[in-house]
Amino acid sequence: MSHNEPPTAGAHRPESDDEGLVDGAPTDCSAPGLTGSPRAAGTPSPVSHGHGAAVVDTESELLAAALPFLDEGLRAGDLVALACPPDTVDLLTRTLGERASAVESEPRLSLLGSRAPDALVMALRFQERAAVSGSGRLRVLAGIDFGSDPADWREGQRYESVTNRLLTDDVCALCVYDSRRLPPSVMNSAAVTHPHLVRGDSWTASAAFQDPGVYVPSLPLPRASVEDAAPVFSVEDAPTLPTLRHQVGTVLAALVPDRDQREDLHLAVAEIAANAFRHGVRPVSARVWADGDVIICVISDRGTSYSDPLSGFTPAHGLDLSHGGMGLWLARKLFDHVDLLPTPQGLSVRLSARLR
Repeated sequence: MSHNEPPTAGAHRPESDDEGLVDGAPTDCSAPGLTGSPRAAGTPSPVSHGHGAAVVDTESELLAAALPFLDEGLRAGDLVALACPPDTVDLLTRTLGERASAVESEPRLSLLGSRAPDALVMALRFQERAAVSGSGRLRVLAGIDFGSDPADWREGQRYESVTNRLLTDDVCALCVYDSRRLPPSVMNSAAVTHPHLVRGDSWTASAAFQDPGVYVPSLPLPRASVEDAAPVFSVEDAPTLPTLRHQVGTVLAALVPDRDQREDLHLAVAEIAANAFRHGVRPVSARVWADGDVIICVISDRGTSYSDPLSGFTPAHGLDLSHGGMGLWLARKLFDHVDLLPTPQGLSVRLSARLR
């Protein structure tokens, strides 16, 4: 994924350089925004009705959906932002003309510019700014592009689905799915992960939409070719958390050449291991695979009470990190992919990252 893209001429970036983001905010301003953390699947928070997808094949179809959405926000006094690839930003700013000066461009409001937890933090910051100016609403046009790796497609589809539980009534978002840049599987996911489909200025309910509590657990289980080989490290019953932390640190020191990444990954694995010891059921096991390009760590325990496939996108106790509850959130910030894999035998947390 591309991080910290430079601003594009026309639309402007906010003065703050803090990192953060959200991929596809909402759509019908009568419905979206960001709340705290999502609830467990058994007690779902309301699904936003303001998160829409425009499925387009041509430039004219893109403009037919995007321009009415942006125009309505500008006329209403919304804080209007683009989270789009540079070519889309350029097209929209040229088409908007002088009005483009009132539109901000921030790729970190989406998975274009950051991982999911950071995108959500950035969206919250934009939402706070919107609350004290103009209409009090935030409106985001997001150009979807999850990259070329199928593992990233899965991560993006999960994020788009989870977003429906995190939006509040003061956020509007339209996500543009362009067949000229996206593979068929990602295009097909738009109707399943968005409550509304948009064609021109018309918003209609998506008959294929699935609640995140149903859709996220149904995504195919990940597996990389490196996992077909024996792990480079394996322990089936770690005696203590400090022992496991030390063992994993030694393994990462040998496998991850970039020091900053090595420290980040060690922190994330240690947090997941701590969750397993403190909240799971022993024995706690760990396995690591690596091939020079990717590293995969799996932490497992025998606990079977886990019931929230949406956890870890925001800190469990909000942004006041002094209350803890940030293990999965940190893992999602520091690894490219985080998968929670519950089975009748227990819970496994699979962490994977491309090596720098």
